[in-house]
Amino acid sequence: MLVDFESLPDEARVWIYQCNRTITDNELSEIKAKTEAFLTQWTAHGAELKAGFTMPYNRFIVIGLDQAANAASGCSIDASVHFIQALEKEYQIDLLDKMNVSYKQGEYIAYKPLADFRKMAKQKAVSKNTVVFNNLVATKAEFLEHWEVPASESWHARFM
Repeated sequence: MLVDFESLPDEARVWIYQCNRTITDNELSEIKAKTEAFLTQWTAHGAELKAGFTMPYNRFIVIGLDQAANAASGCSIDASVHFIQALEKEYQIDLLDKMNVSYKQGEYIAYKPLADFRKMAKQKAVSKNTVVFNNLVATKAEFLEHWEVPASESWHARFM
């Protein structure tokens, strides 16, 4: 069951997929429609899942699930990963590579391989104050409070 992301409870589980590039406006409307269609029919053992999504900065797909209504199963999580893989293939984008870092350079969202980000930290090209996206947050509340933070407040701090 598709719901507005904002209506999900703070305890809702989130999965964050970062894109290796900005999603174009045409792609954005198509991906939104496909994501709505997927979440409308997403189930766990035949039970509807109460889920919503948001696409901040045209660079991320954030799927939220109210697990109090029905929890995701291994099969339903697999289905969501297959859906994301299909988007990757259709739009020639990278959404599942966790070895990359997204961070802000002014209002621009930069995307670098983790090894490059480490080098930049050593060279002081990024600092503990650089705003990074902590895609390891697990709940909607964490997403709202701790997703977009200075590197010093996330797992990125180990490189500073």
